[in-house]
Amino acid sequence: MAAKTNGAGTKADPWKLTTPPGTAEFEAYRDEAGSPPALVVQVGKTQLRYALRCIDDLHAMLVAHGDWMPLGGADEQKPAADGTVEAWGRASTNPVGGWYGLKKGLRGRFGVYVPPVLEALGLVELEHQPKNNRVRAAPRKK
Repeated sequence: MAAKTNGAGTKADPWKLTTPPGTAEFEAYRDEAGSPPALVVQVGKTQLRYALRCIDDLHAMLVAHGDWMPLGGADEQKPAADGTVEAWGRASTNPVGGWYGLKKGLRGRFGVYVPPVLEALGLVELEHQPKNNRVRAAPRKK
């Protein structure tokens, strides 16, 4: 079920989202004019930026994966658990050949902030438990 969200995903009207457990609010928007184009995530005074293509790339990977995948969010300075969305968002084997995060020191937390954006777009199903949440590609509509 898609999360209830407000906003158009622009800088002037960002999506207003929560982390999967619902413990923190954040805003996100597409900065298509940026160099490089970015998904901008604003958490309080902290701004994280991910390569904008992460939306399509993560969705494609989840479609190919075909099942639930743990999120595994971790800060950049901490290792990501194998087999998680966070690990994939850093892997040399992903479509960008490494980190989707664009700001050194703030490149982590991919598994925390990007899946709720995909959920708001109707691309994935996302669990909302206190911890150990998972994500999978949304079933195709008939």
